[in-house]
Amino acid sequence: MSAGLVAALAMALAFAFTNGIHDAADAIATLVVTHAATPVAAVTLAAAGNIIGPLLLGAAVADTVAGVVIVPSDQMVFVLGAALTGAVVWNLMTWWRGLPSSSSHALLGGLVGAAVAQGGTGAVNWGGFDGIKPVGVFGILGVLALAPVFGFAAGVLVNRAARVSAARATRRVRGPVRGGQWVMSGGLAISHGANDAQKSVGIVALLLFAAGQTSHFAPPTWVLFACGFALTLGTAFGGWPIIRTLGRRIIRLRPLDSLASQTASTGVLLGASLIGAPVSTSQVVASSVVGVGGGRRRWRHIHWPLVRTMLLAWLVTIPAAALIAAVALLPWRWLT
Repeated sequence: MSAGLVAALAMALAFAFTNGIHDAADAIATLVVTHAATPVAAVTLAAAGNIIGPLLLGAAVADTVAGVVIVPSDQMVFVLGAALTGAVVWNLMTWWRGLPSSSSHALLGGLVGAAVAQGGTGAVNWGGFDGIKPVGVFGILGVLALAPVFGFAAGVLVNRAARVSAARATRRVRGPVRGGQWVMSGGLAISHGANDAQKSVGIVALLLFAAGQTSHFAPPTWVLFACGFALTLGTAFGGWPIIRTLGRRIIRLRPLDSLASQTASTGVLLGASLIGAPVSTSQVVASSVVGVGGGRRRWRHIHWPLVRTMLLAWLVTIPAAALIAAVALLPWRWLT
């Protein structure tokens, strides 16, 4: 392996790590803040989901991500290295601020910025939709725009249905609610692994194929485990500011609210993973938490300034990561 390929593979795992800081933490945030699980148990659950998800639900998301950049094979390694640099730098900046920014937006911005800087607009697959499957940049942008809308609506509907069902419940319902939180957090972790781990998996598979290390575009099994492990490390070492933001700062969640948010988020993420749509777990979970506040009819208790800040971060992410990636392209060319 060349030094450039090794560096690009390391950057892909670094992206998975920073993705874990943001998005893997989302899968267990409400479970931890409602004291349904200890942090250690919750991280263990996230780790299992991060590894099982890609193995169980296939590589549709990886295929979508890998199809964004169109450059010759001899340019692919340094273009992807620069793209990953843009995404990693932006993820670290937003983590430092405790904002649940979107790793999907950051990766898309990095890919577009590096590809355009290298080969102009023709180096990008702008795409659209093939039926319901997103293709290229416009397809991914479409699902990224729709995902928080679905997350919010699902949060409202699921929480209201749960509150109607539990209207006459006694304290005995606490046990089943806690058990339901575990089940849905597990489902959310698996859906997250199938969606977010596959983003890194797709990039690594493309790197190996472009460098001639594999004969066809199919990630080796070790790639699935490595990306899942990197996601989990990110959660364990740095995800706690994001967990506090989602679980306490938007609106204070109760166990039933947590269950509703987890159920809504799992449904949206699972559907997205099956059709190959690389959506943002941060967006889906955060919007479902806002929806849960609406389901409780407590709109004024939602921390709207924080919500506006998150929306602004999501809007700024793509151009910011693209700019960083374009600047990073020159040193990556030299390295490879």
